[in-house]
Amino acid sequence: MCAAPPQTPTLPANVDLEKETVIYGTVSKDDAPVSGAYVRLLDSTGEFTAEVLTSATGDYRFFAAPGDWTLSVLHNSGSARQPVGATGPGLVEASLVLS
Repeated sequence: MCAAPPQTPTLPANVDLEKETVIYGTVSKDDAPVSGAYVRLLDSTGEFTAEVLTSATGDYRFFAAPGDWTLSVLHNSGSARQPVGATGPGLVEASLVLS
């Protein structure tokens, strides 16, 4: 396990974290990043809002409004589901572990 401190995502220069909410994290299994996983963002009623594919390093990110969300991950090596609360603008980290 790496002892490096958690890293924040690299964001486009025009992103203003005083006004925008970014939900981000990594998807892993057995302490290894999972690339090619589908991460879905579901709203507070469980409705599909957006979907992204994880990068080669297992990273994902969504630009979302503040509120209650659920992240759902689908991959051939497992799945995960996790609620996420974004109370306001800024970074919200949610790392997901496949089971």
